[in-house]
Amino acid sequence: MTNWFTSDHHFGHKNIIEYCDRPFATIAEMNEGLVESWNNLVGSEDTVYYLGDFSLKNSVMEQYAPRLKGKKILIAGNHDGCHPCNHDGKWGQLSLYRNYFSEVYDELEWQGLHLHHMPYHDQDDDRYPEYRPINDGRILLHGHVHQRWTTNERQINVGVDVWNYEPVHEDQIWKLVHDIDY
Repeated sequence: MTNWFTSDHHFGHKNIIEYCDRPFATIAEMNEGLVESWNNLVGSEDTVYYLGDFSLKNSVMEQYAPRLKGKKILIAGNHDGCHPCNHDGKWGQLSLYRNYFSEVYDELEWQGLHLHHMPYHDQDDDRYPEYRPINDGRILLHGHVHQRWTTNERQINVGVDVWNYEPVHEDQIWKLVHDIDY
């Protein structure tokens, strides 16, 4: 049993291939490649902390989430149908998401690290200020920024676009944490 971290698969999102210069020709190729990369690493007894933006559509989430190994814990992102930014500040469709994820949160602490979909700050994107985490000095694991950085001060991006389209093993996270000067 081990822990993995990932985010921003955007299953079923055609435009993400172009936006993030992903090496896939079609949505089907991307979706299947992401499933294969996940399942080649994650064991059935492992835990995956999914830091948001699984898919743009619930029907796509329902199609792909069951195919992925491990216990999945969702920290919802702005593109997940349950996230409050999609429901006038309230959680929506939690019962649906709990069918596919063991737990669903807006943020979480894991071994002293802060887990959230969005970074504390991003000089290139100031959207969703009301949904950003409060910078309390902890190291933050997040997604949302796609390929803009792997680390940025005390922020570690676990998004697939900077991790070869694979989940990040906890050992890799701890190596980055130890390299951060804080």
